[in-house]
This record gives sequence, structure tokens and C-alpha cells, in this order.
Amino acid sequence: MGDVSARLSELGIVLPSIASPSGNYIPYRFAGNLLFVSGQIPRIDGVEHFAGVVGQDVSLEEGYQAARLCALNILARVNDALDGDLDRVVACVQVRGFVNAKADFKGHPAILDGASDLFVEILGEKGRHVRTALGAGSLPRGSSVEVDAVFEVAAKS
Repeated sequence: MGDVSARLSELGIVLPSIASPSGNYIPYRFAGNLLFVSGQIPRIDGVEHFAGVVGQDVSLEEGYQAARLCALNILARVNDALDGDLDRVVACVQVRGFVNAKADFKGHPAILDGASDLFVEILGEKGRHVRTALGAGSLPRGSSVEVDAVFEVAAKS
């Protein structure tokens, strides 16, 4: 068991199963030693969670949890891309988050902390990243949050 798998076990976190893309795109792509992961919504086992507009239908805390679920799905994609070897992650380089929020909502960074906190909890210092938090008028499947990420990865040993 690698360090990241041990950390997941220690935290009691199980990576979710992930579905095939629902459109004409791929879930991830390598470009050199960078791994780009497509946007993930807060869906677990095919069921969307935390649908709606943050600040209207979805509370700040629920938005935080939604972003955390998005990050968990991202890590499941990374795990798939790296053939189950999350210890190949050198760094989480960039995270972008989109929040379906009321026009006057200002708590986008607090929502995206859900994703950022999860990456750091699981990956430690390798989970620290640059980030963009954006507001959106709507998101796929009525989601409150969508998150994508870029990781630096080591070659297979």
C-alpha cells in the first residue's frame, strides 16, 4: 500500500466509482508530465448531490461539501489515469472551480476550499495548488459546483 492509499485508509475515505463521460470529451489527458482532469460535479454512484444555486437552494456549508465531492471524483479519475498508483502524483498544480451562485453571492473561495482542503488532507504538501474560483449562471445537470484540476505526475517506475 502506497503513502496516498494509506492516507485514504487512515481518513476512512473510499474513492468513488466513476462513470464514463456523458458527452464528447475524455475524462483526462496527459500532456508530458501533466495530467489534466475534466470538470467533475458532485455525483456519487451516478446520483447528483447538492443541486441548485448556492445562496438560494444550497447553503455555504453544502456548497463546501459539493466541492469536496467534486475533488473526490477528481482523485478517482487521477487514480484511474495512474493505474491505481496515486503516489505518482508529484503535485496538484491548479484547481479551477465554478460555483452556480446567486448574482450577489461573494463566498466562492469558501466553497472551493472544500476541494482544496480535500487535496491537502490526502496529498499533504503535494496537494497545495494555485486556484481560480468563478461564479456561473448555471452548471451541468443543475449542479451547484464543478471543479477541474491539473496534476504533475511522475513516470511509471
